[in-house]
Amino acid sequence: MDRKTGGIKLKQVIEWIIRHKKIIEVAAWLLFFIFVLWGWSQGIFSDTGKLEKLLKASGVLAPVLFVVVQAVQVVIPILPGAVGCVFGVVFFGSFWGFVLNYTGICIGSVCAFILARRYGTLFVRNMTGSKFYDKYEKFLEQEKRFEKLFALLIFLPVAPDDFLCYLAGVSSMTLSRFTAIILLGKPAAIFLYSMGLNQVLQYAVANFMA
Repeated sequence: MDRKTGGIKLKQVIEWIIRHKKIIEVAAWLLFFIFVLWGWSQGIFSDTGKLEKLLKASGVLAPVLFVVVQAVQVVIPILPGAVGCVFGVVFFGSFWGFVLNYTGICIGSVCAFILARRYGTLFVRNMTGSKFYDKYEKFLEQEKRFEKLFALLIFLPVAPDDFLCYLAGVSSMTLSRFTAIILLGKPAAIFLYSMGLNQVLQYAVANFMA
């Protein structure tokens, strides 16, 4: 398969995703709730022994699959990134959960930037929604201001990072500068998300699922 044919097929896949975005979102949430209910019924979230047994049985597949899922959820933002961050810590512990979250989210962020750079404004509007794009569009015309705003928002754990990565792709920001901001800015937000929400989850398990 030559490069041109590969590019056409990728574009077709992206167009299909955009057309069926709502259906994909519903399916993703449904699978997520099914997984949570299954995990709860099996005692995975309240019994560390059962969780460790599950991870050992999965071998290297579990962390690899988790990284892929985290990368995909950035490119196709159908579930909040915080959900993945929490489960990373729950399943793999504080250190490896952070490492896997960081790896997957950084890979996905760079992919989102590259896709936006390649397919342009219309693609970004379809992926992020016109309302979000219009809100930040004015900053794109101010190169330095946008870079500073982007760096600040990436550092904060409450910003819509996935959408901002797409927006950066249609700005004048270079890939190298974008990657540097992501690599340096993501750790703090991921750490706060992972540890903060993990505490909330542990409290919920201890008080409502015990």
